[in-house]
Amino acid sequence: MPILEIKDLHKSFGNNEILKGVDFSVEEGQVITIIGSSGSGKSTLLRCINLLETPDSGQIIFQGRDILHEDIEENDHRKNLGMVFQNFNLFNNLNVLDNTCIGQTKVLNRSKKEAEEKALYYLGLVGMDAYKNAKPHQLSGGQKQRVAIARAISMEPKIILFDEPTSALDPEMVGEVLATMKKLAQLGFTMIVVTHEMDFAREVSDRVIFMDQGKILENLDPETMFTNPKEKRTREFLKL
Repeated sequence: MPILEIKDLHKSFGNNEILKGVDFSVEEGQVITIIGSSGSGKSTLLRCINLLETPDSGQIIFQGRDILHEDIEENDHRKNLGMVFQNFNLFNNLNVLDNTCIGQTKVLNRSKKEAEEKALYYLGLVGMDAYKNAKPHQLSGGQKQRVAIARAISMEPKIILFDEPTSALDPEMVGEVLATMKKLAQLGFTMIVVTHEMDFAREVSDRVIFMDQGKILENLDPETMFTNPKEKRTREFLKL
């Protein structure tokens, strides 16, 4: 059974229909990348999956339960989903270690000791444990994003959602973040990644989804997506 199934998902803002009946599923341990031009609905889809936005209709079935139609507390659902944003969203007044602990203690009610042990383990995983006492303003963009990834995985979520995690970075910092994400994929984390990094999508994904104007036009294995997609619009987007 898939860990996540999205069925006929719709979302509008006023008269502007952003998602127009989206369907796809995710198996445990898969990396799904979502590509498409700006405004195609990719980020809105991620925000619906973790209920930062409320869909207008459709189903989000997580571990066999429809989270839109069953009595499920939003925050309980979000515990299962790590979210990595474009702009890091770190607390500037807290150091790296405390940034990585705060969600664990406040949301998961872990003790300070347990939270710090988990934080140091996951900061080590992303190569940022040496910076545990640094404040965000002392870090590069790539380092901040790696801390944000450590914060997300320290919650030990079932799925990690990445919303264009490299789009706010200088080009030379993109590589270190993508390398970190590749490592997580190799470790078996289930990931849904909205990205403009086509090489990453091609190398790391199990499936690549192409969205256009609020719909999924293609959902293919990477090799087929990048060499022989069916739709004319996909070929235009990928300049094939």
